[in-house]
Amino acid sequence: MSEFQIRALRPSDRESVRRIFLDGIASGNATFETRAPEWEVWDAAHRTDCRYLAAGPDGVLGWAALSPVSRRPAYAGVAEVSVYVGADTRGRGVGTALLGALVTGSEEAGIWTLQAGIFPENTASLALHERHGFRRLGIRERVGFGASRWRDVILLERRSTRVGVEPPDAPV
Repeated sequence: MSEFQIRALRPSDRESVRRIFLDGIASGNATFETRAPEWEVWDAAHRTDCRYLAAGPDGVLGWAALSPVSRRPAYAGVAEVSVYVGADTRGRGVGTALLGALVTGSEEAGIWTLQAGIFPENTASLALHERHGFRRLGIRERVGFGASRWRDVILLERRSTRVGVEPPDAPV
């Protein structure tokens, strides 16, 4: 039996989400952000149907969520992945379980493409995504300035083999 469980993320988890996001910021290799957003900002930026949390006996270990990439109808089935694991729980399979739940949940929600942007230095996250069927599309060189230097971002994509195989119904 696993030492943690995956469950839906709830608004009452906001402080845990913030704490783990701050761990990611502190790592220097998880995000361009320099501070955790207020809950209302975070909540508005993420889909409500694909939010997961890993919880163990000692509390929250990590979270994963999807953000829409565009409000345009053509991109309704495309979402960006966020997976964050607490600094003291990395390497215990939490990220694997969270990303697995996110992939399953995304397909249940009709998402046909997941995308991620990961710093090249974040080799653990790159390996995690590739284990879940993401492929590297390319590198955006010097796309943003963070941690006092220009940063590259590797773009990854996962296409569902179940959702989006056939074109969606055309509007009437």
